[in-house]
Amino acid sequence: MKHAIFGMLAAVSLALPAVADPVALRTARGLVETAQAPKTVAVYDMAALDTLDALGVPVAGSVSKTFVDYLAKYQGDLGTLFEPDLEALYTLHPDLVIAGGRSAAKVGELAKIAPTVDMTFTGDLLIDEAKERLEDYGRLFGLEDRAALIEGQLDAKVEEARDAIAGKGKGLIILTNGPKISAYGQGSRFGWIHGELGLPEAVENIETTAHGEAISFEFIHQADPDWLLVLDRAAAIGAEAEGAQATLDNPLVRETKAWKQGHVIYLNAAEIYISSGGVQSLDHTLDLLIKAFEGA
Repeated sequence: MKHAIFGMLAAVSLALPAVADPVALRTARGLVETAQAPKTVAVYDMAALDTLDALGVPVAGSVSKTFVDYLAKYQGDLGTLFEPDLEALYTLHPDLVIAGGRSAAKVGELAKIAPTVDMTFTGDLLIDEAKERLEDYGRLFGLEDRAALIEGQLDAKVEEARDAIAGKGKGLIILTNGPKISAYGQGSRFGWIHGELGLPEAVENIETTAHGEAISFEFIHQADPDWLLVLDRAAAIGAEAEGAQATLDNPLVRETKAWKQGHVIYLNAAEIYISSGGVQSLDHTLDLLIKAFEGA
């Protein structure tokens, strides 16, 4: 009888589908194990949505406004980045929720509904961290080959950008918000352009707060950068405010080397401000920088 029972148990175990090993994801809160190949995925982070889109991962639900043109097809009814619609999320019954950045503060609430990971970018080595995210999503969804191909293309583009930037002078990264201006240096959320691409800073030791260091036209004039890299926050979020070009058309700014030499680069604000760290956003920004610096 004992042998018969063992035989039946063996037969049952053979009939059961194999359970995939969990995947350890590198998140903003450390390593988190999650079930492989989740079928119903909700996304509250635009950098994650960008990379998942590049991999061809089906996304079941996302926020009502993505801000980024090529991600508009994912706009859904799950609330906003800052205020998720928990009832709609519960109705979706997701296997996994991906949060990060602007939605990171809601991870605890989201986790009460479904397994949730916080994929916020945590340092100023954005490219390295973006590659980690790409690799992890590739393993999570069984798309390792696709992820490796994208990573190889990204590495080549990064080297091209570094070569284009080398020896072309110093740069200052600024963000306009209507008439207000702030500067970002190495170590900041946009500092990867200095740290990972090798653009020397026109001004060192800029405050590394989330909103940058508030500056004036006099600051830009005194810095006199060879290159001025500009993000328009109002344009990124669709706010009605004075545009960056109008804000910077100022006698003091017009006296800088960057302005005189036509070295003012207006970055795609939505991509670098909202979906920064997504592999497509990075690719587009690198293309823009390569074109500008190679044309100098």
